[in-house]
Amino acid sequence: MKKFSSLWLSLFVVIMTLSSCEVVGGIFKAGFVTAIVIVVIVVVLILWLVNRGRR
Repeated sequence: MKKFSSLWLSLFVVIMTLSSCEVVGGIFKAGFVTAIVIVVIVVVLILWLVNRGRR
């Protein structure tokens, strides 16, 4: 039970110290970086398929 209450206390402290704007900003920043990586992978894959089809 002590472990459970310390988990809730830690969660409460984290929630109180972080503002919601920081959390949302971090989520969007991570999503933006992930989207850029996925777009680059898709473009490289398309270029590779086009070059492979020309040969």
